[in-house]
Amino acid sequence: MKERLLQMRAELQHLAPIGEEQAAVVELDQSRVGRLSRMDAMQAQAIAQETLKRRESKLLAITAALQRIETDNFGWCLDCDEQINPQRLALDPTTQYCIDCANRNE
Repeated sequence: MKERLLQMRAELQHLAPIGEEQAAVVELDQSRVGRLSRMDAMQAQAIAQETLKRRESKLLAITAALQRIETDNFGWCLDCDEQINPQRLALDPTTQYCIDCANRNE
C-alpha cells in the first residue's frame, strides 16, 4: 500500500502546476474577450479551483495514510479501532474508517 500511496501522491503533485494555472484569476478585459467567453472562462476557473481543493485534500489524506503506515496504525479504524476491510483499503488506501463508522459519520 505504501508504494501505491507514494505513486498517488507523485501523480497529484505532477498535476498541481497545471491546476494552479487553470485556477488563476480570469482577466476581464472586455475589449479582448466577449461576454460569453468570459463566462466560460470564469466557469472553467471555478471548476479548476474546486479540482485544486480536492487535489489538496487528497494529498493531505495520502500524507495521513503514510503516517499511519509508519506508526503501524494503517488499516485500523480511527473511531472504533477495528480492522478496516482489506477490500475497502484496496479501493481507497486513504480511508480512515471502517464501513460501519463511515456510515455513522455521514
